[in-house]
Formats: sequence, C-alpha cells, structure tokens
Amino acid sequence: MAFERVGVVGLGTMGAGIAEVFARAGLRVIGVEADAEALARGRGLLERSTARAVDKGRLSAERREEILGRVTLTTSRDDLREADLVVEAIPEILDYKISLFRDLDGVCKPETVLATNTSSLPVTALAAATGRPGRVVGMHFFNPAPVMRLVEVVRTVMSDTDVVAEITALATRLGKTPVTVGDRAGFVVNRLLLPCLNHAALLVEQGIAGRDDIDVAMTRGAGLPMGPFALLDLIGLDTAYEVMEVLFDETRDRRHAPAPLLRELVTAGRLGRKSGRGFYGAEQARPQGPGRSGVITFDVAGPGADELAERLGAAGFTRAGDDPDVVLRFSDRPVVEHAVRLSDPSRMVGVHLVGEEVAELARTALTSDTAAGAAIDLMKVAGRAPVPCKDRAGFVVDALLLPYLNDAVRMHDAGYASADDIDAAMRLGCGYPAGPFEMLESIGLARARDGLRALYAEYRDPAFAPAPLLDQLVTSGAAEFPRR
Repeated sequence: MAFERVGVVGLGTMGAGIAEVFARAGLRVIGVEADAEALARGRGLLERSTARAVDKGRLSAERREEILGRVTLTTSRDDLREADLVVEAIPEILDYKISLFRDLDGVCKPETVLATNTSSLPVTALAAATGRPGRVVGMHFFNPAPVMRLVEVVRTVMSDTDVVAEITALATRLGKTPVTVGDRAGFVVNRLLLPCLNHAALLVEQGIAGRDDIDVAMTRGAGLPMGPFALLDLIGLDTAYEVMEVLFDETRDRRHAPAPLLRELVTAGRLGRKSGRGFYGAEQARPQGPGRSGVITFDVAGPGADELAERLGAAGFTRAGDDPDVVLRFSDRPVVEHAVRLSDPSRMVGVHLVGEEVAELARTALTSDTAAGAAIDLMKVAGRAPVPCKDRAGFVVDALLLPYLNDAVRMHDAGYASADDIDAAMRLGCGYPAGPFEMLESIGLARARDGLRALYAEYRDPAFAPAPLLDQLVTSGAAEFPRR
C-alpha cells in the first residue's frame, strides 16, 4: 500500500523526531498528544529541531516551512481515522501501549498499519491486543530520529509478510537503512548495547575502575563515539534500567539483571540529561593532566617491553633492572602471578596498551600507591592516557568489548540476524566505527576467543564462554567471519 498520511501518537523527543522524519519525506503527518500542554511541548520540539537544521545550513528556511506545514497537531485520536500508518511513541509501559493499540484498532480503518517505536517491549503482545495482528509491526527509530539512519523493523509470528515488506520499503523511502528482525527483547541494538553499558556500571560498583577512566578507555582506546556513562546519561538511566529488566525477564541471564548502582541512581531521580544529572552532573569528565612525578627508574617486562622502554628512555627516564621504582608488566595472565616472583611485589603494575592513545594500568592487591602513581606518570610521559584498574581478567576494554562481540556471534548463530545486518545495526544505530563482526576480524578471532576464555576462567559466567561458532572458526584457522 502507499503510505501518504501517517499518524504519530506521543510527541516527546522520539515522537517529535519521528514526525519530522515523515514530514521531511513528503508525507502528511498527524501528531497526537494527550492534552494541550503536551501538544505545545511537541510543537516546540519540532520547531527547535528544524530551526537548528536551518542554523547549521542543513535546511533552507523555505524547506523548513514546508516540513512544518505538513504536520497537523491534535489532541484527538479520532483524527487518525484516515491514516495509512500510525506509529506510537508513548512511554515504555506495556499496559499503556496495549490500551492505546486497542483504542487505535477501533479508530483506524481496517487496512491501517499500526506500528510501535518500543525499544524493548514485546510487539507480539501489542499485536494480540488488536483485531488486526497481521498489520502490527515494530518500527524502532533511534535518537535523534532525523539524524540516525537505522530503523529496526520488527516482525512478529503473526505479521503479514507483505506488511513487513511495505514497512521496510517505507523506511528506505525515509532515507533510513532498515534491518528486519524478530520479536525478541531489545531487538539487535539494545540487546547488544545495554548489557555492555550495564556491565560498565558493575565495574564501577565493584571498584575495578572509575567512571571517567572507563569512558576514556572506551572512547580513546576502543574508538567508540561515547563512553558508557556519557551514553547512559544520553539514553536515560531509567530507560536503560527498563530495557535491562525486560531483557532479564526474557532470558534470566544474570548479566541482564540491572546493576544495583543503576537502580540506586534511578530511584534518586538521577536519570541523565533529561533530569540534569545522572552518572555525570554539571561537571565534565576529569581531564588527563600532565605528569606529576618524581619517578625515575623503571623496568618493563613482557611482549612490547622494549618499544615502551625506548620511548621512556628517550624522555629521560632510566631503565634499571635491579632496583627500579616501578616494574611495568605486559601480560595476558593475572599480573599478580608475576608480581609474587619479585623480591618486592609492591613495585609491579600491569600494562595493556589499547589503540594509540590509552594504557590500562592494572594494580594488584600488592601494588603500592607509589608504584601505581609512578605508572600513571610514566604513561602520561609516553603520550598515553592512563586508565587505572584492578588486576582482573580483561582489565577494562576487553572486559566490556569481548562479551559484546560474543553476544553478537551468539545472536547470529541463533539465526536472529545476519552478520551484515548486525554490523549495520550497530554502526548506524550507535554510531560505532565498526560493527561487531568487523571488530572481531580487526582484533583477531583467536585473540578474542582467548580473551573470552580468560574472562570465563575468572568469573565462571557462562555468558563469557566463547560462542561455539567462534571456537569452531578459530579451530578451523579462519581469519574472517563467514557472511551468510
């Protein structure tokens, strides 16, 4: 069918953005809110978003007026009677959505497609609440909707094949890249992203690394556009908590249980940017300042030691094999196993260089404050942002990144989505520089497998055990992931 008149119910940040996307594509839009006050807020969001686009040279003033002119705002759902498609973007509360879909089922013409922008709730439950289950789908946009290119098109076991194809074609008409998936909690992006963010909160709660240091490690080290805590604040801590609850209800996987720290902040009303304070407040992330020290002698051991020693030596530090102030140790094994072999174990700090800018510095239970501080100073002099952490498998970056990649392999192996679609979803939905399978190939399948084995050996969490498909590919000597 031709979609020419589209309704959007709920004009908060997402709903207003979705309305703008449809209007930009030349469709007539009916925006519906609960009352006049909410409607005025929605109008304001539309006007400010398009005004910003004009200011940045992305829209002409004339084009902006055309877009706004295609949007009709109302507080009456009856005005959706002639809509070809209605997308809901109301709060993520299942009972509210079911009630709305029952209402829309009675208002809209029989051929109207009803879509939900839910990021995690079961589309099947919404479809079952209507008399048109075959014409109910998920159409999950990403924030900000006018900018982000991904749309997850979610089919249920009841969805008509033609309807799914029509919505997929519409997403393309909107200038988006559609990825069609089944109705599983979190779909592709949130099912992979949110457990990683939740895990970051657990690392802080367990004292393995600090908030700012984790964000630095994942941006400057892993190359992600935002650190986990900056991203949680953007998403909304309450939204992240709700998604994790839905994931846990479906999987009963302990990794999907919301971090207690996340629950505590939500209870305290610290929801992120929407409330003015979340993991961050008005303050910015702590800057990486110049070195402070008085260190002076060092030794380096393990793979990569000579290159680092040469750089530090060029900066005026002395490599001393017998009695250094600090021993920097490159190792894939627990650093403490090497420390106990020293006459003074308190001098050893583990080192893991990540990318071109970050050095993870692992402190054992025996490491002295003096040695830990010395390692930080040396890394700054070497041109690396130091990320202090505890001596745990994976340190920070691998502990967050490898389980995420493993989840992607399991998702693909289960037949839920192709490797190419998963890669596209994470690049376009999260702004990542590469999808998980592209990252796996860059890291090396064997290195990823071995890192997961180390995580599993330490934490005994089945989710950290390498996916069987990854194990098989490494055993076969494959360097790339099969695209199928």
